[in-house]
Amino acid sequence: MVHVREMDAGDIEAVSAIRVRGWQAAYAGIVPQTYLDAMTVEGDAEQRRQWFSQPGRQSRDLVALGDRGPVGWICFGPCRSDVAGTGTGRVGEVYALYVSPDLIGRGIGRALLGEAHARMKGQGFGVSALWVLGDNQRAQRFYERAGYHADGAAQDDDYDGTTLTELRYQRVLRTPRQGSPSGW
Repeated sequence: MVHVREMDAGDIEAVSAIRVRGWQAAYAGIVPQTYLDAMTVEGDAEQRRQWFSQPGRQSRDLVALGDRGPVGWICFGPCRSDVAGTGTGRVGEVYALYVSPDLIGRGIGRALLGEAHARMKGQGFGVSALWVLGDNQRAQRFYERAGYHADGAAQDDDYDGTTLTELRYQRVLRTPRQGSPSGW
């Protein structure tokens, strides 16, 4: 069982390790290996410290705590792109969600996503959007089980000279049903 709470500055190293190891595991065979090999926990932690200390930052970070400390991380906030035609109010976005690779499939990602949904709903967001690499079918299945659907939007990103397409997914944020995880 994990406990989800707000991330604090003391979690930065652990979150960076989760993110870097998560990238290296999830995107092997999708993102060029040279890009993945160049990622370091130290480099990520330095960027995260700078970003985390920015005043007025609108994004929120949560960590899932297990027996060994942080084992998962999610970052979310206002949507960074236009999502037309939702008709359900403000749109939030899940910017990133990573779980320690050796713990995937144990409900940690679902707990983080559920708590993020509840907090987005509490902030007045009616819809949550996110981007998934087109070749990351595992992530697509995870988000589809959580009620997300591809909305037809796509964008390209360059990774060491390789262009990869991301697909936008979205879902309406509902009030949780009794006995169900937050926002599912």
